[in-house]
Amino acid sequence: MNKMKRFLLVVAVVAIAFGFLLPSIRWYFFTPEDQKMLATSSREQIREYALMLADEDLAVVQAAARTGSGMDLGKYGWLVDIAKKNYKAMKKAAPAAWDAQSILAGFLTPSEARNAMETHHRERILKVKNLGAHTVQLGLDLSGGLSVVIKADFEALEEKRGEALGTADREDAMANAMEVLSGRIDKFGLTEPVIRQQGDDRIYVEIPGTADPERINSIIMGRGRLAFHMVDDDATTALRDYLRSVPNGVNADLSVKDPSIVPAGFVVRKFYQPDEYGLDQWTGTYVVVRAEAGLDGNYIQSAATANDPIDGRPVVNFQLSDEGGEIFYKMTSENVGKSMAVVLDDRIKAYAVINEAIRSSVQMSGFSVDEAQNLRRILQTAALPLELVVESQTAIGASLGEDAILQGRNAVAIGLLAVFIFMFAYYKGAGFNALVAQVLNLYLMLSILSAFNLTLTLPAIAGFVLTIGMAVDANVIIFERIKEEFLLGKGRRAAIDSGFDKAFWAVMDGNITTIIAALFLAQLGTGPIQGFAVSLAIGNLSSLFTSLFVSRLIFDFGTEALNRQKISISWRIK
Repeated sequence: MNKMKRFLLVVAVVAIAFGFLLPSIRWYFFTPEDQKMLATSSREQIREYALMLADEDLAVVQAAARTGSGMDLGKYGWLVDIAKKNYKAMKKAAPAAWDAQSILAGFLTPSEARNAMETHHRERILKVKNLGAHTVQLGLDLSGGLSVVIKADFEALEEKRGEALGTADREDAMANAMEVLSGRIDKFGLTEPVIRQQGDDRIYVEIPGTADPERINSIIMGRGRLAFHMVDDDATTALRDYLRSVPNGVNADLSVKDPSIVPAGFVVRKFYQPDEYGLDQWTGTYVVVRAEAGLDGNYIQSAATANDPIDGRPVVNFQLSDEGGEIFYKMTSENVGKSMAVVLDDRIKAYAVINEAIRSSVQMSGFSVDEAQNLRRILQTAALPLELVVESQTAIGASLGEDAILQGRNAVAIGLLAVFIFMFAYYKGAGFNALVAQVLNLYLMLSILSAFNLTLTLPAIAGFVLTIGMAVDANVIIFERIKEEFLLGKGRRAAIDSGFDKAFWAVMDGNITTIIAALFLAQLGTGPIQGFAVSLAIGNLSSLFTSLFVSRLIFDFGTEALNRQKISISWRIK
C-alpha cells in the first residue's frame, strides 16, 4: 500500500470513528444533567412530564392572551414556528408581529394547541433519550443500580405442556419473557432497563439508579393474563349512546351508573392502543365483554404476522394447541358474526368480528401494520408462558460507581504516562510516535464501544489498561527491526520499509492469538469476565491498526514532508 492510500485509510478510519463516538461526546459532555435524568426516566414518566409542560405552556399563552401582556417569544420561538406552519396550511396571512393572541389564532382549538405543545416536548425528550441509547453505556459497577439474574423454569413448562420443548420453542420463550419483562419494568415507572439473555435459561436485568428490590421482585414474579372474551355488540352500542348524554356514566371501577345497560354476566373494559411513546393509551372507548373468558391465552403456541395473499393487507396468524383448538372451535361456531376481544390484564388490546368457525389455526385481519405487529407481541406474551425465578440480586450505590470511574480514569492516565516515559527514554523521538498511536488506540476503542452500544464496566477498564501495555509491544518489535536495519547501514526510508515488512507477521501473530483467546473468553465467560474479554479483543484489533498504519504514516511524514535522513530511535544511533 502506497503512502497516499495509507493516509486516506487512516483519515477515513478516524472520521468514521468520530462519527461513532459523536453521540457519546454529545451525551457526556454537552447534554445537561437535568436532561440526562429526564431522558433516562421511564416512558410513563416522560409522558406525564410532557403533558405537564404542555398544560403549563398553554396556561401561560392563554393568560397572556387574556390580559394582553407580553410573553417571552424567545422562549416560545418553537411555538411561533408551529403557528406559522398552521397559518400557511389554513391559507391565512401571518401577522406582522407575533403575540399570544396571534399564536392561539394559529390553532383551531386550545386542545389542538396543547397537543402541538405536548408533541414538541415529547419529541425533544425522546430525541435525547435516543441519543443516550446510542452512547457508550456505563455498567452498574460504574453508574450504580440494581442487577438481577432470573432463571427460566423450563422443567415446569414442559410438565405443564406434557412434552419436551425444542430448541426453537426455548428460544421463543426466552425472547417473549425478555419482552414482557422490559414492558413490565418500564410500566411501573422505573428507569429504562437493560435486559439481555445469559446462556440458554437465564435473563440478566440491569436497572440503573435507585430501585427497591422488593418492588422489582413483585414486578418480575407478576404474571400477565391474556384471554379471549366475547363482545356484546348491542350492549357496547347502548353504552356509547348512554355516554353521549351522561359523559361520566362509567365509574372508576368500570361499573355503569345505569346497571340496566350491561347484561348479567358481562363487564365493561377499556380499549387500549400504543401511543407515540409506545405505551398503552386508553382510546376513550368502552367495550362490553363477557366476564368469563371463552379461551385462555395459555393455549396459544405461536403467533406471527403476514400479508393477505388476495388484498395484501396485514393479518395476524396464531396457532392453538389441540385442546385449545377444540375450545375455540366451539366458541367461534356459536358466535359467527359477533365480535371477539383480546384482553390482556383486563385491558382490551384488539377485537374483531368472527366470520367463520375456527379451530387451531387462527387468522385475524383488519389491522394496520403497526396494529398487527402489536397484536402479535401481545399474543406471544401468552405463548409458552415461563415461570421466572430470581436467582440473585446485587445493589450498587452511585457513590461507589463514581469512585470506580475516577480510579479507572486515573489508572488509564497513569498507565499511558508510564508507557510514554519509558518509550521516550528508550526510543527517543520514536517514543512520541508510540504515544500518538496509543492515544489513537484508546480513541478507536471508545468509538467501537459506542458504535456497538457496548457497556463499559470496571473489568472493561482493566482491559483498557492492559491493552495500553500490550499494544506498545507491536511498536517495540517494529522499532527494534528498524534499528537493526539502520545499523546495517541502510538509509532512513529503506530502514523503515524493511523494519515494518519484517515485523509484520510477528506483530500479527502476537495480536491474533490474543484476540482468539479474548473471543473465547467473551463467548464462554459471563459478567465481568465477558466485559474484560470484549475490551481486550477490541484493544488488540485497534492496536494492530495504529501500529501498522498510523505509526508507519508518522514515520513517512518525517521522511517525506520534513525531509529527514536520520531517525531518532535509539541512543546508539546518531
